[in-house]
Amino acid sequence: MLPLVYHECYSDLVLPERHRYPIGKYRAIYQHLLRVGLPEVWFDLDAPPATAAQLGLVHHPDYIDALCHGRLDSKAMRRIGFPWSEFLLQRSLQSVGGTVRTMQLALNHGIALHLSGGYHHAFAEEGAGFCLFNDLAVAAKAARQQGVEKVLIFDCDVHQGDGTALLFADDPTIITASLHGEKNFPARKQQSNWDIALPTHCGDEDYLDAVKTSLDYLLHLHQPDLVLYDAGVDIHQDDDLGLLQVSTAGVFQRDHFVFERCRALQIPVAAVIGGGYQRDISKLTAVHSQLFRAACAVYAPAQQLDWD
Repeated sequence: MLPLVYHECYSDLVLPERHRYPIGKYRAIYQHLLRVGLPEVWFDLDAPPATAAQLGLVHHPDYIDALCHGRLDSKAMRRIGFPWSEFLLQRSLQSVGGTVRTMQLALNHGIALHLSGGYHHAFAEEGAGFCLFNDLAVAAKAARQQGVEKVLIFDCDVHQGDGTALLFADDPTIITASLHGEKNFPARKQQSNWDIALPTHCGDEDYLDAVKTSLDYLLHLHQPDLVLYDAGVDIHQDDDLGLLQVSTAGVFQRDHFVFERCRALQIPVAAVIGGGYQRDISKLTAVHSQLFRAACAVYAPAQQLDWD
């Protein structure tokens, strides 16, 4: 079994016309995975939304209260990038809850994947870059509460996980690593435990070398008990916001390497899909699907699937 977490609300948010965020990709990925033959029984569709107590593990209570009651000022909402709505709030809570459930399933099964997540720009007292709450941070703290001694957040989104880095700057039990575009958002980078700033137009060979060198080093040095993996595909050569030149095959090789290494070392890994901003949802879905294809190749090789 390959545990997969999804909720039908992920693509239901109504956004202004031509909004930059590809909200339709979540349902498209879910439907694509069913079409290629992933069993419906693998999908957990009932993860509970994040609770106030879970959010409070990383976020300031005043920020939680203001966001939950629609009292953030217009400037703060502009930094987030979405107009406030009750549905936006509920969708965000559901996404955070989904990553927490993914973490729990990974601890039980060795692997789990979330068809959302990667909201790594949210700080303790503010959101930014389409991120209201930091699901990776909440899941990491929740894992610590459940007895996990050390967590590695391995963030391969093209944008630095600045919120995550700052949240855990003084916490030696949660290791933050970010491999991101040097010239990309955010303009002001934070200091992770491990940062690799990739040059514009970085291609497969250099990119994969950075991923492999980084992960091997971090797993050897820190020996984490859980890996939270942000598998953003905005590194792709056709991504509208990425600035890198990684191919679809390169995305697959990256994800396959992460899963292969974690399985070989018997380290549970919980993956989220992260960023991806092609306007063509079908093409974007094809790139995001490499994460699931790689997971199947490593953890469920006997499953007969048609990825083409």
